[in-house]
Amino acid sequence: MSDNEQSQHVVHAELSRDLKLFHITMMGMGMMIGAGVFVGIGLCMEGAGPGGLLLTFSLNGLIAICSAMSFAELSSAIPRAGGAYNFARIGFGRAASFIAGWMEWLAASAAGGFYALVLSKYLLEFLYGLGWIPNPEMWTVRICAICAAIGFVYVNFRGSKETGRLGAIFTVGQMIFVLGIGVMGALQFLHDPSRIQNFQPFLGDGDWARLLGVMGIIYVAFEGFEVIAQAGDETIDPRKNIPKAILYSVLGVTITYLLVGFGVVVAIKSGTVHNGESIDVVWRWIGSQQEMGFRGAVSVLLGGWGGLLVTLAVIFSATSALNATIYSATRTSYALGRDRMLPAIFSRIHPKTKTPWFALMITSLLVLGIILGVSIKDGSGTASMMFLMLFFIVNLCVIRIRRNMGDELEYGYLMPLFPLFPILAILLQLGLAYGLLHESITSWIIAGVWISAGALLYILYSRKHAITTDDEIHVFHEDKPLPGDHGYKVMVAVANPNSALQLVESAHKICENKDASVELIHMVPVPTHVPLSDAKKYMAAGREAILETSLYLTMTRPISTTLRYCRNTARGIVSAIRQKRVDMLIMGWHGKHRTHGFHLGATVDPIVEIAPCSVVMMKNCGGGRKYNRVLVPIAGGPNSSLALEIASILAEKDTGTVTAFTVASRGRKFDLATFVDQHAERLDIPRDRIHCKTVTGKDVVGAVLRKAEDYDMVVLGNTRESALRQMAHTPIPETIARNCKKPLVMCRAISGMQSWIRRYI
Repeated sequence: MSDNEQSQHVVHAELSRDLKLFHITMMGMGMMIGAGVFVGIGLCMEGAGPGGLLLTFSLNGLIAICSAMSFAELSSAIPRAGGAYNFARIGFGRAASFIAGWMEWLAASAAGGFYALVLSKYLLEFLYGLGWIPNPEMWTVRICAICAAIGFVYVNFRGSKETGRLGAIFTVGQMIFVLGIGVMGALQFLHDPSRIQNFQPFLGDGDWARLLGVMGIIYVAFEGFEVIAQAGDETIDPRKNIPKAILYSVLGVTITYLLVGFGVVVAIKSGTVHNGESIDVVWRWIGSQQEMGFRGAVSVLLGGWGGLLVTLAVIFSATSALNATIYSATRTSYALGRDRMLPAIFSRIHPKTKTPWFALMITSLLVLGIILGVSIKDGSGTASMMFLMLFFIVNLCVIRIRRNMGDELEYGYLMPLFPLFPILAILLQLGLAYGLLHESITSWIIAGVWISAGALLYILYSRKHAITTDDEIHVFHEDKPLPGDHGYKVMVAVANPNSALQLVESAHKICENKDASVELIHMVPVPTHVPLSDAKKYMAAGREAILETSLYLTMTRPISTTLRYCRNTARGIVSAIRQKRVDMLIMGWHGKHRTHGFHLGATVDPIVEIAPCSVVMMKNCGGGRKYNRVLVPIAGGPNSSLALEIASILAEKDTGTVTAFTVASRGRKFDLATFVDQHAERLDIPRDRIHCKTVTGKDVVGAVLRKAEDYDMVVLGNTRESALRQMAHTPIPETIARNCKKPLVMCRAISGMQSWIRRYI
């Protein structure tokens, strides 16, 4: 079955849209506060001391808020189940999106297994303390964790409404308890400020390198905002509510962590006797109990009731987080099945509960595998490692999507100071991943095995079965690459038969001069409301234009053709340029006036801005005209150099001359003759064909337009100005181009480094 046929067989069942802002905010906070804070406090004290505890919470909160802004922006523009998988699909294509979804599936499942183990550990330890059961072995902990996981699999099967309500109840309960502990500790400090000495030494027995590793282990406690991005198909007004929920949850959780962390450290007075043992160094005593350290501290603070309250709090938190992680992992595998990255059965929706039942069943098996196979610490490390790698991809996606598709998407939220925060998040997450290497080598091994298995699955299955989505490039026809096609490549964008031949006459001269192979591309204008199966109705004009152009060029140049569809024509052309490694794009320009924020047009502006090759735009060229006198306004720089080269090519070979023209003003000195000499020699242009002309004046546009009256063609560089200056006025080259009545060519050159960055990054 072809991609076009597959695209008509997408599952039409929908998830129920029941979740409000409060529900999804509580869902995210429940996963973050979760058992991470209860396990994390003891592990942080043991590894990085009391000050390291606060640094871990504050720095991880900073890293989380940077990534959260990326999730908030992308979720507001792409509010669909799948989260990071959807973002990577649109930003980097199928392969990257499958790996992102594959990692997201394990990340949420590993977090679910971790929370189930923590719930079981705390519950059994409490029952053991009461004397009701013998000292629990690890196998007992795992069995209890399996029972808890199965219970919440059933809750998720009942539907998102029940999931959201139950998660909200548990989250409110744990928030009340955790904040209560923090407030009680703060009151103890106000009563006895000398307890600040509990923070000495600040990093305990650790150092800054150990702090990095501890931050990596505990980062799982800041990853709950990701689950909110999964709720796009089930949230009321998702473009507005999902970004709010993501940012509110991260800010609220970070403040809560800092309060409870400070409260726990100062809650115990040095020298306190507990169970016959003197607590001389508070942080060391808490850290010695590792994942049970928080329970021990609260037991000292609240006496006999402490253990009970902590156990209840862990039940609230771990169940809330377990509920959210199973929800998130299920929606990820559902999205993979929906797009046929995994078998279609993963996208089956239960007719009564409106939940993806098969995806839930397989996810539950993955969670159970984590419970049976890893320790609590390695479960936390595995979840953190996978989320760090996933967030790395998402932060790259937000940069690429804003850059390439910002004019296509409807954003409900745009982050400030773009792209500072995603770049900062990428650098900091790399540091945390390195720190994890020293704290949990198991997490690196599991991550490597899982990603390798995913890559193999994609090669063997997913890339052959995946459905083409509306956001992708649809290839209706494409010639195979020409044999030995490694030389200079020119792409010619043809729109319709009326303009194609006029464009190709001039393009032919450029291709001949550069001994270039030619790629003809036509973007099929299929309206967004029309099914792609009907695209053939809109392909006729493009086929005719390419056919006529091919007949003109085939006798002299190696040529290949492609017909594609993309929701945005500019993105489709730029994608083809990257894929085919084109060196120059030649396209027509209608010369219309500036409208709707675009200087040259909604298609031309983005191409000029992001295309990883030189761009040559032609207005009113061709038609059998001969260009004996060509005017080249010169301002200096690579664009003027390319304009000089193109002018020398288009001018008649034996009789044509090129005039390099510049307008000098007071305070501006430009040596036109030297510029022409340098570039004429580099470009191998006969110097006697180029004349230099300089006039003095302030009105550059008027001077060029008056001079152009005496010439057959004008070729000028498209010198780009800053965004701020463009908002204030239209750049000079574009003003000249729109008002010039003669045939005109506008050139945008690109350096080797710029081309590499735009092509690959």
